[in-house]
Amino acid sequence: MAKADRIKIALVGNPNSGKTTLFNLLTGLNQKTGNFPGVTVDKKSGFSKLPDGSTAEIIDLPGTYSVYPKTLDEQIVQDILLDPEHPQYPDKVIVVTDASNLKRNLLLFTQIRDLGIPLVLVLNMMDVAQLKKLNIDLRGLSIDLGIKIIPTNSHSGHGVAALKEALTQPLIKSKRPFYDIYDLAPKTIDVIKEEFDLTENYRAYQYAQQSVRLNFLTEEEKEKIAKIKTENGFYDVPTQSQETLGRYQLISDIVDRNVKNSQDPLKKSVSQKIDKVVTHPVFGYLIFFTVLMLIFQAIFAWAEAPMNLIEGSIAEFSGWVKDVLPEGILSDLLTDGVLAGLAGVFVFIPQIAILFAFIALLEESGYMSRAVFLMDKLMRKVGLNGKSVVPLISGMACAIPAIMATRNIESWKDRLITIFVTPFMSCSARLPVYAILIGLVVPEQQVLGIFNLQGLVLQALYLLGFLAAIGSAYVMKLILKSGQKSYFIMELPGYKIPSWKNIGLTIYDKSKTFVFEAGKIIIAISIVLWVLASYGFNDNFRNAEANVRQNIGANASEEEYEIALSSYKLEYSVAGSFGKIIEPAIRPLGYDWKIGIALITSFAAREVFVGTMSTIYSIGASDDDEVTIRERLSQEKNPETGEAMYTPAVAFSLMVFYAFAMQCMSTLAIVYRETKGWKWPIIQTIYMTAVAYISALITYNIFS
Repeated sequence: MAKADRIKIALVGNPNSGKTTLFNLLTGLNQKTGNFPGVTVDKKSGFSKLPDGSTAEIIDLPGTYSVYPKTLDEQIVQDILLDPEHPQYPDKVIVVTDASNLKRNLLLFTQIRDLGIPLVLVLNMMDVAQLKKLNIDLRGLSIDLGIKIIPTNSHSGHGVAALKEALTQPLIKSKRPFYDIYDLAPKTIDVIKEEFDLTENYRAYQYAQQSVRLNFLTEEEKEKIAKIKTENGFYDVPTQSQETLGRYQLISDIVDRNVKNSQDPLKKSVSQKIDKVVTHPVFGYLIFFTVLMLIFQAIFAWAEAPMNLIEGSIAEFSGWVKDVLPEGILSDLLTDGVLAGLAGVFVFIPQIAILFAFIALLEESGYMSRAVFLMDKLMRKVGLNGKSVVPLISGMACAIPAIMATRNIESWKDRLITIFVTPFMSCSARLPVYAILIGLVVPEQQVLGIFNLQGLVLQALYLLGFLAAIGSAYVMKLILKSGQKSYFIMELPGYKIPSWKNIGLTIYDKSKTFVFEAGKIIIAISIVLWVLASYGFNDNFRNAEANVRQNIGANASEEEYEIALSSYKLEYSVAGSFGKIIEPAIRPLGYDWKIGIALITSFAAREVFVGTMSTIYSIGASDDDEVTIRERLSQEKNPETGEAMYTPAVAFSLMVFYAFAMQCMSTLAIVYRETKGWKWPIIQTIYMTAVAYISALITYNIFS
């Protein structure tokens, strides 16, 4: 089947219905992430091979409860389903519902059904329904809803083959609407159908209800609809309320006929019993911080062996390349530029993978929602909406999607404060910086016989970022005034056994993103740095050999001369000159011009710091020195004192600086886009840089 002939299948459903897990089962590794046209909302799509040999493009739409959007993410679902000309308009729709909560989940299904789009209904999480002792008459439910139903269990994969088979068959559109909307606004619907050449009553009704929010309509068309509504006495809110109540009444009757609960209503479910503990005002917080401690311990304890293996392998390979290739620019570029950059990417894959494995595990099991619910009580005291917790926790992975997640916050003030403070949360890009510096100055030893000291320091850095976010939010609460009240409404999904395949796909996807997205930046900057650090245009650089010979004397060995020459050339290279320019400003923090170069380059992305240091110290080292970057940093000497450059004072100062500094161009860009101007990104950068500098200065003086 040609690419143009591939059918598009949209996957829609309520949040926590298992939609994303089903998407992973349908597409496997054959998926990609991008943006929907014209917006920064994540678009996840993939390809699925169907039993008839055809290939379908599966588009995972954002979770929503109805076609009436309350957030920017939900707006995407409305824009696609109501606009047949949209590039992502589906040929078929899979509506995913939670089989254990059909009364709530079926509202979205009935709305899409009445839009006239061919669809199939998936009753997912059948295992959860069975645990709740729900007996579902699938045949009766299918007849009453007028739709083909496929029961699935996305945890085990049961039903996925039947779903793929159903997608190869023609999906017949029902001629009779589920809920007859016509009687609510007959004149308005008739006129809009005629004016816009529509066939479905419900689609015309949606034009009347949501014309202001439909981006595909022109201003003239919106004005025309407004005039039609006025002439025919159509009022949005009361009509929508009547529609929703009417749909729920029909849904309730159908579910009561076809779903029977054999469980004792007085008997508490397992989820309720667990929730009494994990959301307890005392034990809940203890459990939450214990989980966090476990994560940070694992990041160091479990990742150490694979990191050493990767680091050693790249060092050996770099040495082999030097031996095989003749001396010259090409050899130096490959070993000191490309391979040094690769080392700064690959060595942190184990830690990135472990971090995202735990995040996926918490989300899959249902515990993440409890953590958000628990932290809501703290958030409100500093002026944040309870929904702010989701972006803050997401910020531990990456600030960019975390800031985009603030679209679920209805209050502009709460949303702005959340956007402003989210970059304080230590993202995965900071993890390589923390890891290299902690490994340098924090001994690998046990505390109280069970805790890894390095893991405790890492947790302290993450906690430091969280406290900075909370403190900054409180300050902004006092500065920004708003009379608008905000509310926190969140569904707590039932607990479930995580899908290990889904977790594996998450680890693969996030690790791949780190390697190919961050990796491209790191390697590109490493190559540029190698050029800047290998060449200079001043007299000192041009006369490097003579100056070094004169400085070290005639008795120096050839090896000592080569090391001195490499260091001298680096100092007077283009990169060295840049570092020297900012050195006076960073000297009070204990930093030298080499660290200054890393501070400049890491503005592209925080994790570039490690790649930069790899490149700098590869160039400054002798040709046969095949030690790893961590060893090179530990051997670096302070030229003024002759002692180790990376003392605890310098290392902790750097960690604190990177914990607070706004050093990510992508984050700035997304803040600009979300706030629609440069005012807040500039204020945010100045504020975070000032906090970072002052905190690093205090830290350096404390440990000196």
